[in-house]
Amino acid sequence: MKTSLVSSLLALSLLTLAAPAAQAAEHNVLTSAERADGWQLLFDGTTLKGWRSLKAGEPGDGWKVIDGTIARVGKSGDILTGAEYGDFELSIQWKVADETNSGILYRVGLTESQTYYTGPEYQLLDNIAGGDRFDPKHRAGALYDLVAPPSDVTKPVGVWNETRIIVRGWHVQHWLNGVKLVDVDLASPEGQDLVLHSKFHKMPHFATLASGHIALQDHDGMVSFRDIKVRDLKGTN
Repeated sequence: MKTSLVSSLLALSLLTLAAPAAQAAEHNVLTSAERADGWQLLFDGTTLKGWRSLKAGEPGDGWKVIDGTIARVGKSGDILTGAEYGDFELSIQWKVADETNSGILYRVGLTESQTYYTGPEYQLLDNIAGGDRFDPKHRAGALYDLVAPPSDVTKPVGVWNETRIIVRGWHVQHWLNGVKLVDVDLASPEGQDLVLHSKFHKMPHFATLASGHIALQDHDGMVSFRDIKVRDLKGTN
């Protein structure tokens, strides 16, 4: 009896310890609290439903669902949400391979030949070996070519990072691994001056749309995304 009781208690203890780990490993789902707070999943973990390319209805073949992630495995153009978003908060996890350069763009229009002609970019990069690392405004977490992150808070290559992007009007915040890296209003005189002195000054529709698509950039190297969720901030403070 004592042996049986000890064995049962040990088994129960192991199950109790394993439960938090199992919950922590669950991805691409929303908690009840997140649903109540207005969050919506943009990736179901198994398909590319709800995603498109810039000029066609289906994502290019270079984007695959691998082990519960959206992975860029080959050249085929950026992948965009089917829906548009105005004021929003985006939460997304990402990891890069060696030398990878990628990005997340927002308020992207469909009328231009490139997503970055309309949508500002949250830069994703291997800050150690990525070819674009030499300009501070091109490092991970930057508002690309406009605002440099004050510090490097990226995780090592191959480890998941967590990004938040908050957009209200043209007031933009970039967060990386719990640290706010960018806080600027692109419609303000300061923001307009940043655009004027960037590569985007020749793009008349850059950062002008009231709403647009969210895009994951097809650039160089392997990048993977998971836990992609968004909530509407219209009417919130």
